This record gives sequence, C-alpha cells and structure tokens, in this order.
Amino acid sequence: MLKQIIISTLMLLTTMTTIAQSSLTERQLRLCACASLEAQGDMGRLDPAIHKALDAGATTNEIKEAFSQLYAYTGFPRSLNALGVLKKVIDDRHSQGIPVNEGKPWTRPEIWDDAEKALKQGTAVQTKLSGQPFDYTFCPQDDYYLKSHLFGDIFAGDQLSAADRELVTVAALSSLKGVAPQLAAHKAGAVNMGNTKEQVEELCQWLSQNGYSQVDNASEANNGAWPKGDPNDAYAKYFIGNSHIAAIPPTNLPKGAETVANYVNVTFEPGCRNNWHIHHGAHQVLICVSGKGWYQEWGKEPIALLPGMIIDIPAETKHWHGAQKDSWFQHITNHVATGGEVSNEWLEPVNDQQYP
Repeated sequence: MLKQIIISTLMLLTTMTTIAQSSLTERQLRLCACASLEAQGDMGRLDPAIHKALDAGATTNEIKEAFSQLYAYTGFPRSLNALGVLKKVIDDRHSQGIPVNEGKPWTRPEIWDDAEKALKQGTAVQTKLSGQPFDYTFCPQDDYYLKSHLFGDIFAGDQLSAADRELVTVAALSSLKGVAPQLAAHKAGAVNMGNTKEQVEELCQWLSQNGYSQVDNASEANNGAWPKGDPNDAYAKYFIGNSHIAAIPPTNLPKGAETVANYVNVTFEPGCRNNWHIHHGAHQVLICVSGKGWYQEWGKEPIALLPGMIIDIPAETKHWHGAQKDSWFQHITNHVATGGEVSNEWLEPVNDQQYP
C-alpha cells in the first residue's frame, strides 16, 4: 500500500513538473505584452508594460532586440517609438533607484559583414521556421529581404532565442488586424522554432484575456473608445459566457442629471450571448461599436453584426444577441417605450445547436 502511494505521488509530481515546464514564464508573457503594444502603437500602455517586463526578469537588451526585430513586421515608426519609451523607462528607473538589468552585452553579428553568409544562413532559418523551403518568386526583392535580412541579419542576434523571437512575432501579429495568414504561419513557425503548440495557444489566450490581441478585437473591447465597464453580475444568469456593462452618460450634462435616453455599452467576451428574451412595451436599439457579433429573431436566420450597424428590435419580438465565437463584441443599447408597461421576459438559453 505504501509503495503504491509513493509511486502515485512520484507520478503526480512528474506530471506537475511537466505542466510547469510547458507553461510560458512570466518573463515571456510580459515580453510579448510589450510586443503587442508596440504593434498597436499604444505608447501609453507600453510604459507600464515595460516596467512589468523588467520586473518579471526581461533584460533591457532583450526588449531592445524585440522592438528592433519588430520593425520588419510593424514598421520603423512604431519600432522607434517603442524604443523611445523603453529609454524613458530606463531613465526613470535609474532616477528612482530601481534596478535595471541590462543583460548580456550586445555584440555585432559576424554575418553582417558577409552578405553571402547572411543569405545562406537566413534561408536555412526560414526553411526551418516554415517547415519547408519557401521562395517568393512573384517579388524577388521581398524574397531576398526575408531571407537575407529578416531571417539572416536579424535572427543572427544572440539576445533572444529563436523560440522567443517567434513568440514576440506571434504577439505582434495577434495585435494587428488584416494579417491572419501571417499570424497563422508564424503560430506554426513558433512551434517549429522550439515552442510547443500548447504554449503558442496559451500565449494567444493570455493576450485575449488580458485585452492585448486585436485578431479577436480584445484590445479594442478592453481599451478602446467605449468603456468595458464592470462584470454584468446582475444579469449573469441570463447569459452564457462573460459580459460586462458600462453606463454612458451624456458628456455635456452634470453628473446625475436626467436625460431623455439612457445609453449602456455591453461588452461580450468571445462566445458570450444572452438568452432568448422579449422586451415588452419598448423597442430595443443596438448600435454596434466594436468586434463581431450575432443578432437573431425567433424563426429567422441570424444576422452577423459589425461596427457601424444598427439593429432596431420591435417590442414583443423574441430574440437574442451576443459575440461571435472568435471575437469580443460591443454594442450600445437603448430602449424606446412604445406604450404600456415596460419589462423584460427572459426565456431559454441559446444552445450550441442554435448558436452559429
């Protein structure tokens, strides 16, 4: 019996160690948060993010390397702006007596002085990252830049491992809109360069949950023009998934002043939707402001919702609305009385078979 307990305990410890090793470190996550904000050009949020990265063990030279590499994906302006914020953070920490770890000294890669070697080495790196040889014959210029400069010159730096470089790239591309093919390629590339598939998915989930990614509109929903608000606890029992609610008072009126219409911003996390319900005695108007959502009336096909769309829901109409599976979603809501008693009738949940 004792022997079985010892064996079971050892197996449990081995499993826990494996899980711990497969998870990303706080240093990696915070470095990726910096990459995400660099890509978005959000210098206001980048300042505290750099502090958190340094506190988590990232060195200033590693962060420099990340921002320098990202110019190839996000452009020189955002790379230089991010480096400027990093310099300010370093100066502020020095002035306040807060430790700053520079890390190992930067050294100039030898292949910078050998174009032929840079092209050869970059081609090998690109092949490993892509999982197969890749030649962009449609545009030889870009093919050369990718091989010789990005995967040759830039990847030759020794401040970041190839695995960390790809995590940084995935974080940056996750924070840009319109780059889905490149993001998919680099998620696969991150695995080819030494990360596990689970680590890459962990990163993407963490970026979404913490309001960094833009591929699923998380950054826009959490830090955009419209307030996310507080957890919608009062109505949580009528929702599948998590939602948040924020009242939007008119800017020109004093706090607490009466207004002819009350506007509320509702934020849905991916996959979140409310139950089927009916508004009695009032139209409900939805103004879609960010992300991707759904609206459906009973007996009709669902309507995909995008920013700028308005939905006018007649009184006494059974319906539901919420986010799409892969996106955060926000809409502003208002109710216009049509006569009679105004009330909400909450009905059955929107099950997985009904949800698009």
